[in-house]
Amino acid sequence: MTVAIIIGIIFVVGLWLISLYNSLVVLRNRVKNGFAQIDVQLKRRYDLIPNLVESAKGYMTHEKETLTGVIEARNRALAARNSAAENSTSGAAIGALGAAETQLTNAMGRFFALAESYPDLKANTNVSTLMEELSSTENKVGFARQAFNDSVMSYNTAIQSFPANMMAGPFGFSEMTLLESTKSDQEREAPRVAFN
Repeated sequence: MTVAIIIGIIFVVGLWLISLYNSLVVLRNRVKNGFAQIDVQLKRRYDLIPNLVESAKGYMTHEKETLTGVIEARNRALAARNSAAENSTSGAAIGALGAAETQLTNAMGRFFALAESYPDLKANTNVSTLMEELSSTENKVGFARQAFNDSVMSYNTAIQSFPANMMAGPFGFSEMTLLESTKSDQEREAPRVAFN
């Protein structure tokens, strides 16, 4: 009778450990899926940018530095994306992607600000369509980033919570990094508008 109880307890504890392990695997896979969703949108973004720059070249002949800056920032972000895609659980790769994305966003901001001074460029339907698609893609990247960060938070909370934290380390479940903007506090402040 005592042996049956001990075997029953071992069986229940075993099932509980298997269930806990499987739930951590599910959470880790949700993080990987979240990154895959970001990856799809980033690829679309990186494909649109050269087309937009090429379309704008004819109108912005004196702005080669800005156009070159956009393409260089796009190439750095693409390289960081490729590195992060190889290992979406690497904190260093995710951090590098966040930094490269911030640089690309800044370069695109300069491009859009400069494009405002070219009425013919803004009137071009091809450029207008590309800008619209890029804007839509930016929104999708934002939503995908939020979903990824939510998955990372759920996963990190699970591996840090008792009793999963005792099992996480030995089974290779380590903390993952959020995909955050690398902007400084000053850059994060809302712009101030003053009417004279």
